[in-house]
Amino acid sequence: MPIATVNPATGETIKTYDALGEEEIERRLAIAESTFRTYRTTSLDERARLLRRAADLLDEDAEDVAYAMTTEMGKPIKQARAEAAKCAKAMRWYADHAAQLLADEEPDASDVEDSGASRVLVRYRPLGPVLAVMPWNFPLWQVVRFAAPALMAGNVGLLKHASNVPQTALYLEDLFRRAGFPEGCFQTLLIGSREVEGILRDPRIRAATLTGSEPAGRSVASVAGDEVKKTVLELGGSDPYVVMPSADIDRAAKTAVTARVQNAGQSCIAAKRFIVHTDVFDAFAERFTEGMKALKVGDPLEEDTDVGPLSSKQGRHDLEELVVDAVESGATVLCGGVRAEGSGWYYPPTVLTDVTGDMRIHHEEAFGPVATLYRVTDLDEAVAVANDSPFGLSSNVWTRDESEIDRFVRDLEAGGVYVNGMTASHPAFPFGGAKRSGYGRELSGHGMREFCNITTVWHGA
Repeated sequence: MPIATVNPATGETIKTYDALGEEEIERRLAIAESTFRTYRTTSLDERARLLRRAADLLDEDAEDVAYAMTTEMGKPIKQARAEAAKCAKAMRWYADHAAQLLADEEPDASDVEDSGASRVLVRYRPLGPVLAVMPWNFPLWQVVRFAAPALMAGNVGLLKHASNVPQTALYLEDLFRRAGFPEGCFQTLLIGSREVEGILRDPRIRAATLTGSEPAGRSVASVAGDEVKKTVLELGGSDPYVVMPSADIDRAAKTAVTARVQNAGQSCIAAKRFIVHTDVFDAFAERFTEGMKALKVGDPLEEDTDVGPLSSKQGRHDLEELVVDAVESGATVLCGGVRAEGSGWYYPPTVLTDVTGDMRIHHEEAFGPVATLYRVTDLDEAVAVANDSPFGLSSNVWTRDESEIDRFVRDLEAGGVYVNGMTASHPAFPFGGAKRSGYGRELSGHGMREFCNITTVWHGA
């Protein structure tokens, strides 16, 4: 795949880039290892100062970087600005909280005494250079939510970004450089996917994190496992959105539209399967479909656009195949379902019902603005349908019944349960999934410690 910016709203290639050669890759690996030896000794106060400076610069650059994201992968410009602001917020959060999250821990005095020690500490030490393989759908946020905690913990990062967002990838390297981080703390590697294995096998790389497709995660995990290296994987999602009779149906339907079409539906944590109790199914379906029909699809640079193009022609083709398969197998189209002719890789907001288990869309992730509606008769069936997926990233449940909430929290197979709201990541809360949605956690202290050497320090009496 070429490394290029191709505007998905027009199909126009804006700029192409040469991939790094072997000598340059080696030079950057050497710099990363050398920088880590000294950067790991810097104080948390100094790291926090640098990260806050990066946040300030990002705020200053917000309009330019938002424009770059929109022209590279198609998200509406207002969503791109929000992504930049979220990244700056996360940087400041880690700068403010890292000292607390990485503070030494002391076990109970009775356990220390029982071990024969005079003192025991648990200390969090950085691992070293970490390879980050990141996707195009949130090209700034996906990287920052790794980079901010990793840099605060004393690690250094090497970014292999998706090949269709090179401008954003290069911006990130430049941002950390301008903020004052030492050379080699954060480097962007403009390389193809074939070079990832060799870099991951290099002994100077101590760990890897990947957000992306299940096949990509399986590949990275296999290589890292062979090399006995730590990995964190955030893969696909087909999140359930369950609506029960006690829910506020108007609010649930309105929120459902946003939950499905954020980033043109190209989000792992977007709600995709809407599981609605039969008592409120018709009312919800009507309101939800009306909301989907009312969305403005168009030029992502226009301020009032709700849904931009998909990121690639292939992505639209894959989504279209899922819809065609469902319709040919008996699904009913409540809106959308047929792409308009013209330039750009647009696909209309689409709602399908009468979905059955033999349809591909029931088991595969629909990465675009296509929603599937399921009618269920009771709580048991709602839980069963929600869990009938190979994925388990997050989930959304709408109910005022506390016993139902307890049941969903207990039984839903997902890394998150969002009650009466939509899934959204926040730097203070751990983020990650179960089943084929991956393993490990990003964000919060849990995410920061994923790339730490958790060290027991035992002092004899």
